[in-house]
Amino acid sequence: MKAAEELAGQVGIAQACRALGVSRAGFYRHDRPKRPRQTPRRPKPPRSLSELERLQVLQTLRSDRFVDQTPYEVYATLLDAQQYLCSIRTMYRLLSQQAEVRERRDQLRHPSYNRPELLATGPNQVWSWDITKLRGPLKWVYYDLYVILDIFSRYVVGWMVAYREAALLAQRLIQETFRRQGIKPGQLTIHADRGSSMKSKGVAELMADLGVTKSHSRPHVSNDNPYSEAQFKTLKYRPEFPDRFGSIEDARQFCRAFFGWYNGEHRHSGIGLLTPEVVHTGRSEQVVRVRRDVLQAAYRTHPERFVRKVPVPPAAPTAVWINPPLERALDVR
Repeated sequence: MKAAEELAGQVGIAQACRALGVSRAGFYRHDRPKRPRQTPRRPKPPRSLSELERLQVLQTLRSDRFVDQTPYEVYATLLDAQQYLCSIRTMYRLLSQQAEVRERRDQLRHPSYNRPELLATGPNQVWSWDITKLRGPLKWVYYDLYVILDIFSRYVVGWMVAYREAALLAQRLIQETFRRQGIKPGQLTIHADRGSSMKSKGVAELMADLGVTKSHSRPHVSNDNPYSEAQFKTLKYRPEFPDRFGSIEDARQFCRAFFGWYNGEHRHSGIGLLTPEVVHTGRSEQVVRVRRDVLQAAYRTHPERFVRKVPVPPAAPTAVWINPPLERALDVR
């Protein structure tokens, strides 16, 4: 537009605009001095509160009597006292203008739960335990299956089928499992969700007596207890898992066979296709070494069948986390 102004001074506005392809209307609009745009003041609505009335409403809402009550409660309380200041919506609007719209009720706030971060580099360092329901012979009849799992080896160190969920039964199972595994004070952390048995006073006192560190999942976060959840899925997705058990003895017999298979025969993908028993008893390196020798022999016999490199077996686990630190998770990705 500056070039058009310079040329217009020599040949005229019409010819300059025609030569440069600029409309004359645009030229005149650009050349016209810009006037500040004036926004008309909005008239004050006749129904609005005066400054004195607004101050009175805010003082009432901030008073010791109403500071912990919602505008709904303040409005109703004032009406019962034969007093009207303004509508509920106006109370909220005045509070919003003062940045005071918040939870005003005098009640407990949800506590901030820490994200559990547990590391196991060997067996009997971190256990996870949970309880699941098994359907009985009739509707509304259930048996409770208690399972304690070592997260490093995925070995089921203790289990029990009972008629009900009770903290006393959980204490007995934990104490007996400790004795069988030879756990020493200060050696172990036990992780669980926030069920009534897991958070019971008796279980907490037992763990304190045994020198165990306890850990709990955050409320409504199933990912905080992934190994027990995955183990229950393996149990209930077995082809022979029945829709209902005929009796508690049937349930116990099934679990006895299942956990024998799970610990001693199930090649677990999370632990290098080893069985939980092999990892738990410290025989991982021996089994991996034998597998490596077999694969190397197969490579020497038919190297053309292995295109990229010498085959290697899946590695044995070295560290298992419940919720690795965020920095480590980002590095892994």
